[in-house]
Order: sequence, then C-alpha cells, then structure tokens
Amino acid sequence: NSVFNAKMTNHTVVLYHFYVSPVSRAALLLMRALDIKHNLEIINLLKNEQMSPEFIKINPLHTIPTLNDGGLIIHDSNVIMKYLATQYGKDDSLYPTNPKKAALVDQRLFFSATYLFARFRDFYRPTLFFGSPPDEENRAKLNEVLQFLDIFLEGQKWVAGDNMTIADFSIITVIASMEASGSFDLASFSN
Repeated sequence: NSVFNAKMTNHTVVLYHFYVSPVSRAALLLMRALDIKHNLEIINLLKNEQMSPEFIKINPLHTIPTLNDGGLIIHDSNVIMKYLATQYGKDDSLYPTNPKKAALVDQRLFFSATYLFARFRDFYRPTLFFGSPPDEENRAKLNEVLQFLDIFLEGQKWVAGDNMTIADFSIITVIASMEASGSFDLASFSN
C-alpha cells in the first residue's frame, strides 16, 4: 500500500496535494482553471505521509504541494503557480510578462507566503496538529496581516492589478480557510 492513494490516469502532470492545506489548494485551483489534465496524489499531512521515504525521494523538503510535470519536480505553491501560468496559460493575464505588473504579482505572492500564510499557519497549526487552543497573540498577528490585505484591496477587486492573477489564487485559499473555520470575523475588513 503506497501513501499515494489517488486514482491515477495517464497524465504526465502530477500534483502531490492535501485538501486541508490552503497553499496546496491554490495550486490545484489554478490547474483546474487552466484545464490542465493531471493526476492527483493525496499526501495526508495528518498521518505524516509527507515523511515517507517514497515522498522524500520526490521532495526532500517533504512539503506539499509538489508538482511533477513529466519529470520536472517543483515545490512551493507560488513557484508551481508561476510555472503553470507561464507554461500552460493561454496568455499572460494570470502571470504578466510586463516587469512592472509581474513585480506587483510577485510582491503579493511573497506577502501571501511570508505574512498571510505564515501567520495563518502559526495560528491554526497548534489546534490542527496538537489539539491546543488558539493562541490570542497569533490571532492578533493574523488580524494585522488582514488589515494590510484590506489596504491592498482598497479601490480594486483583485490583489495585484486590474484582473485576476495567480496572487489571487494564493490569497483566496487562505482567506477561504479562515472563513470556513469560523475563527475570524472577516466582515470587519470592508475590502
């Protein structure tokens, strides 16, 4: 019995994924938006399947998501999304080729990874993995980041310009997880 328990088809693109992970869902959402035919391999983080020797051979950092596109292994959801948008996108709207527009998308991707998701993880990890109550100091830090995001969205619908980009995929999955948990009142952030 392999830890890889998803139904395999004959596609060369494989996404190693866990549904609880917002960053993993971001990569999967983009793959579906781009209509990329793929195999989905579930790596259950709650059962420590990311530490299996089989998975560590694929990704020594043992993180998800991990993408295998015909032998090209990529980990980190934002890097995966940049690759997918560039490789499979019909145009450059999801990840612009214009350096100024791309810099704004990159800035929001880094914000998502280093602030939003990092503080989300710090707040939820003790409860999810150890059954500990939420830490109010970490809640305050996450609220601070939500205030920054609210500022970024002032006067616009998308986080990095006039249209949806991969930065929106990165951020919306974290926000959706927060909303689904019921731990935060997102209505207080008007944008």
